[in-house]
Amino acid sequence: MPFDGLFIHSLLKTLTTNLKKARLSKIYQPFDNDLILIFRNQGINYKLLISINAQHPRMHITTKNIINPDTASTFVMVLRKYLEGAILNEIKQVGMERIINLYFSNRNEFGDETNFVLSVELMGRHSNVILYNKATNKIIDLLKRINPEDNRVRLLLPHADYQLPPLITGIDGSTITQSEFGRLLAKYTTPLDMVNKFNGLDSDDKKELLGYFNNDFSFDALKLFMSNFDKPQGYVLQTVNHQNKFFCYRPRYLNLYVVLQSEDINKALDDFYQDMANKEWVRQKAKAVENVVNNENKKLSRKLIKLQKQLDSAENSTEFRIKGEILNVYLSSVKPGITTISLPNYYDENKPINIKLDPALSPAKNAQKYFVKYQKLRNSIKFIKEQIKLTQDNLAYFDTIQTAINNAEPQDIALIREELINQGYIRQHNKNNNLRKKKITADNIACFTLTSGKKVWVGKNNYQNDWLTLKKADKRFLWLHVKNIPGSHVILQDIEPTMADIKEAAEIAAYFSKARYSANVVVDYITVKKIKKPKGAKPGFVIYTGQKSISVTPIKENILCKRDN
Repeated sequence: MPFDGLFIHSLLKTLTTNLKKARLSKIYQPFDNDLILIFRNQGINYKLLISINAQHPRMHITTKNIINPDTASTFVMVLRKYLEGAILNEIKQVGMERIINLYFSNRNEFGDETNFVLSVELMGRHSNVILYNKATNKIIDLLKRINPEDNRVRLLLPHADYQLPPLITGIDGSTITQSEFGRLLAKYTTPLDMVNKFNGLDSDDKKELLGYFNNDFSFDALKLFMSNFDKPQGYVLQTVNHQNKFFCYRPRYLNLYVVLQSEDINKALDDFYQDMANKEWVRQKAKAVENVVNNENKKLSRKLIKLQKQLDSAENSTEFRIKGEILNVYLSSVKPGITTISLPNYYDENKPINIKLDPALSPAKNAQKYFVKYQKLRNSIKFIKEQIKLTQDNLAYFDTIQTAINNAEPQDIALIREELINQGYIRQHNKNNNLRKKKITADNIACFTLTSGKKVWVGKNNYQNDWLTLKKADKRFLWLHVKNIPGSHVILQDIEPTMADIKEAAEIAAYFSKARYSANVVVDYITVKKIKKPKGAKPGFVIYTGQKSISVTPIKENILCKRDN
């Protein structure tokens, strides 16, 4: 259902109540397709999220802590110039379309009042945010500039006249009168024909309205359906195929059952989109980091294959020693200048063995050449094995980085990137820039409360893992980690935990690991004092002995409901 015309019509009731006549105090753009506008109204701050993500375009009040980037985009700088400190006079929807206009008034440098419109178009891949001057109707700037070749319907560039996109004509259910409905009833004689003429309804709303009309094809049925949108609430409903959908009312005629209900529609929207938004925001932030990880994994995988072939060749080098020995025995049979000879192999019942020769060398020198090659290969085995171990360790390291990215929230990516810079995998463009800008503190660490009330800390990247295990945690606390799989260091803050506490903490450890979606995950646990970090080891790597293990199956809903921050 989000965000069709009727849903927006309903949502604006809450937005208008909170934001009308509010002052816009801060503007920032945390990600490519998202804006945050912070309003202050009657001593309360409201954080308005506007997203033009093609899959999930939306606008609602959020309480999530979203990182303010160090540098502002050009569009944000323009918005700050014209709108920072402005008063939001009105929020209006264009008909039943997915277009929301925010009307602002501000003072220019001469003290004169100026009026601007911030138009939010939530239209799938055509979504956009456009700032234009209300008096001149000229576009000042847009979040997504469109080349004229890509959109021949209207010009979406600064200084062009603002034009509405092509609109679909239809019936506005919020304004239609009983007499107008009567005239339409004579024209559209079946419920389905009538429903298809209404504007602002997605497929689910149309099915629901059709249910009302099939029961009672009248104006009263329409008004009863429209009353669902007078006091919007947040409903997360699930289909028979376990697909979650969001509604601002509870449908009567759709085969759905309630997963969650909240009187606060903005909070419900915030929670509903949180997981999807996090994944998208992390994808944007982590794109460069993931490219490094993928490239290193490819190089290391190719190197490992090459080393394994070299090891196989070295371990099968006995053939060269045998050929050298046979040549020594039959030197008199080897004529100078020949390139190959077949001699009896006394190691294999005197079966013939073909031996290649260098015609430029004497028979004795050819034999010596085989001995040298044999010895060289034997001597290389130790070095190759060391290189294989190093390559496998590096692959395991990048596996931990990828797991950290998969488990990351947007604010975690900076620390992962910093780690790769310090390890020499990403080049730092500004060498004078201090890498460790943000010190790791307990506020950065994810914290959970178990059923017993005991706390659990979770490090979500290698730097956090090191800090949590080696610096922060009491040596008597319990340390947990999935067995032989990349994952978070987890600390159970208790000296004498019960098995129920250990099981819950182990489920958290399993969830924040590469085995997040697996069943019967084995988790090791041991006191912090027994954890050691080898000298020169990469971030996040520790060793331990004497651990105990427990097998658990992580369930997302059970774990995330325990999170404090």
